[in-house]
Amino acid sequence: MWKVSLCDLRLHPDDHRAVAEALTSNWLTMGPRTQAFEDAFALALDPVAPPFAFAVSNCTVALHMAYSALDIGPGDEVIVPSLTFVATANAALYTGATVVLCDVAAADDLTLSVDDVLAKITPRTRAVAPVHYAGQPADLRRLVAECQRRGIAVVEDVAHAPLCDALVADGQPRALGTIGDVGCFSFFSNKNMTTGEGGMVTTRDPHIADKLRLLRSHGMTTLTLDRHRGHAYSYDVVALGNNYRMDELRAALGASQLARLPDNNRKRTEVVACYLPLLRRIPGLEVPFADRLPQGRSSPHILPVLLPAGVDRQRVQQGMKDAGVQTSVHYPPIHTFTLYKDSDRVRADHLPVTEAVAPRLLTLPLYPDLSEAEVQLVCRSLAAVVQAADAGVSP
Repeated sequence: MWKVSLCDLRLHPDDHRAVAEALTSNWLTMGPRTQAFEDAFALALDPVAPPFAFAVSNCTVALHMAYSALDIGPGDEVIVPSLTFVATANAALYTGATVVLCDVAAADDLTLSVDDVLAKITPRTRAVAPVHYAGQPADLRRLVAECQRRGIAVVEDVAHAPLCDALVADGQPRALGTIGDVGCFSFFSNKNMTTGEGGMVTTRDPHIADKLRLLRSHGMTTLTLDRHRGHAYSYDVVALGNNYRMDELRAALGASQLARLPDNNRKRTEVVACYLPLLRRIPGLEVPFADRLPQGRSSPHILPVLLPAGVDRQRVQQGMKDAGVQTSVHYPPIHTFTLYKDSDRVRADHLPVTEAVAPRLLTLPLYPDLSEAEVQLVCRSLAAVVQAADAGVSP
């Protein structure tokens, strides 16, 4: 159907071999492959001082574990950008906390506004969840400093940005997910690396790590593999945990995918560089983050653009579909959803930038193997469709 799809998952023969080997091992639940994947991921983030890393069944549960490990609950507030996937906020609601929605920084920077965060902090604020939207780092240098000064935790939503760096207080690049108190990663099928479903939660704090380890597996003091190997005969339950574990099949796939992630991130960066001069030729179109230089490793995940003001996005998406190009929207703002509009545990005040950019957002295709010819097709189609939509005629 599509000449150019939004994303394109291409599994490597190594992926197939890794999963097949896990199947023949006769141990499918969380075990040695999961541990190996966690170790490799932690080293990929920081080979000098790797963080604690726990593989989990998806990023939503990673976020829930993070908030829970910080003892967030009823009466507490968590500040989350409205322009994110709803899981960032849902996971805070699961704990009984109140979600406070904040604005994004600007039309050319769709990460959270630190100024708006600071304006919305109250004595009940326990955590802020910056989202590294599109694989672009939020302003962690300022946010972490301000939160540390106030005793507020920072939970990084790194779903879009595995192996991406940001500058910290000492001016050195550090991996996203290792700068705040907890980092939460997604390995969904459209992400930069995938396990089908899956995620990772990271921290440098040993006390938080102990809590995460328990929360992931029913709050049990020993695991099934420990008992299988004869390292333990029973277990105690010391926390109200859940079954948020990753299985060996997905861990095997994740380790295989991780090995190619740096190269695929580089290819994504090159595709974005191919897009930019073509997109700049489209009158009225804006490309967020277009002038931002990488601060170390980069990890583009999606390519959002802002349509010219007043152009009907639905007409543009239909025109792109007719041209064989798949598009999407990342994201409908959280404060527009019925659940959040009706909830008494949500505050959604003063979001002017989000409300201005949201109707104009459009996501274009981006994946490592997107060719220059395909990028040119996307941009030619978009230019024609936008011009026709702006004129009010059929593309």
